[in-house]
Amino acid sequence: MTGTSVHLAVYDTFADWEPGFATAQLTDHGHTVRTVGLTTAPVTTMGGVRVQPDLALAGLAPGDSELLILTGASLWDTGDTLDPFARAARDFLDAGVPVAAICGATAGLAREGLLDDRSHTSAVSFYLAATGYAGGAHYVEADAVTDAGGASRGALVTAGPTEPIAFAREIFELLGVFGPKKLDAWYRLFHDSDASAYEELNE
Repeated sequence: MTGTSVHLAVYDTFADWEPGFATAQLTDHGHTVRTVGLTTAPVTTMGGVRVQPDLALAGLAPGDSELLILTGASLWDTGDTLDPFARAARDFLDAGVPVAAICGATAGLAREGLLDDRSHTSAVSFYLAATGYAGGAHYVEADAVTDAGGASRGALVTAGPTEPIAFAREIFELLGVFGPKKLDAWYRLFHDSDASAYEELNE
């Protein structure tokens, strides 16, 4: 990874609660989070929040990034508007730069053929099966999954729509935000409401 920024894709109807756990901690630990839209025109999230993208997708190069995050959005299931983001994910993975996709974005990657030979998860297996993709044998029943990719391909994180905390955990491990002990403490604190993990996280 040669980039210095994490790029968060933003588009109309994007599920604004899904990347929040990840982006908050990434920012707190020295990573720069930049938003990327189809253009630099403002978009409106599913929660009604207006977001001004930092840059347009055409200006995003994998070499300038540590990670591309794709969130869910109703647009993933209602047409081809977001297909350019799935193609960008292919460019990232081919360049050895990781991608993290949650909720409906996993369907976008499935339609692009990016899940055909990688371990992955999503909301439920039949949601992805409806895309007609060829990767059903690689579907994993888990909150979140990281496929390491290998020497010539970037790692790929996938998660279902109810798992933003597990999604964040995979991203933190991938980017080395926390060591194993603190990563476990962070997950127990936010996922399990384990108050005892707070002290471990702040040691």
